[in-house]
Amino acid sequence: MNNLLVTLKYFLLITAELTALFLGISALVALLLMYIPREKMQRWMGGKGLRGNFVGALVGSVTPFCACSTIPLTLGFLDAGITIGTILSFVIASTLLNPIILTMLLALMGWKAALAYFVVVFGGAVLFGALLEKAGAAAWVKKMRILSGGGYGNEAVPEKLSAKVRLAFQKAWADFRSVLVYLLIGVGIGAAIYGYLPQDFVIRFAGPGNPLAIPVAALIGIPLYIRAETAIPIGVALLKKGMDIGAVIALIIGGAGMAIPEMSMLAGIFKKRLVAAIVVAIFLVAVLGGYLFSLVFSVAP
Repeated sequence: MNNLLVTLKYFLLITAELTALFLGISALVALLLMYIPREKMQRWMGGKGLRGNFVGALVGSVTPFCACSTIPLTLGFLDAGITIGTILSFVIASTLLNPIILTMLLALMGWKAALAYFVVVFGGAVLFGALLEKAGAAAWVKKMRILSGGGYGNEAVPEKLSAKVRLAFQKAWADFRSVLVYLLIGVGIGAAIYGYLPQDFVIRFAGPGNPLAIPVAALIGIPLYIRAETAIPIGVALLKKGMDIGAVIALIIGGAGMAIPEMSMLAGIFKKRLVAAIVVAIFLVAVLGGYLFSLVFSVAP
């Protein structure tokens, strides 16, 4: 009975906190994007070299996208003639870095963890985007007819600020409804882990000092369809149970950064070689990030 009460309390508190964060940050980002026309954004991302990779990762980090919205925007960037390195930096960063994820990490793990996560993932997105472009990734894009548009950024933006704010919250609510099931599932699993999973079991397989916990956690996360809204509360619950923070971060990066459904969608526009390279890049970022967190954070923040 005590475990049940602890589980329910955890579930209600985390659900309320993440709901407020999601709606607030999503509305803010939607409002900001109303002042940045899509054409101007594409011009900003048209640079070559590391500047383009940096901008691609930056745009990915400020847009609250999941795989289903990253893919059509990727098609739009290809249609606009943006360099493949910039696009790949965006693809890697977009599902791993956005204001919602960073705010969740800030609230649940502390500012040091949020900052370290941002540096690791942002740096990985820039680095692997540049490396893949140097490796000839432009030749690994399928020859296909790319349709412009796609339903993002084309809506009429109202002139009055009050109307913009109302529309921003409408978009935030629509986004929240689309992820609510994933969020509740994630918090529910996290609450169950927090309330019922024996601590000795977690420490035995993924506790501090186990060198294989981090790559194993990354491997487990990559095939699964784990949204960041789902992975983070699960990871926090595992962290409180004694799981090494490095393994938790590797699970979050691997699970949120790539999944079988996203691999399938990417395979529609990229050749298998490039899809595999993106998966490897996500895995390496997860593992390197995990080991860095283990070195920097000896205890949970």
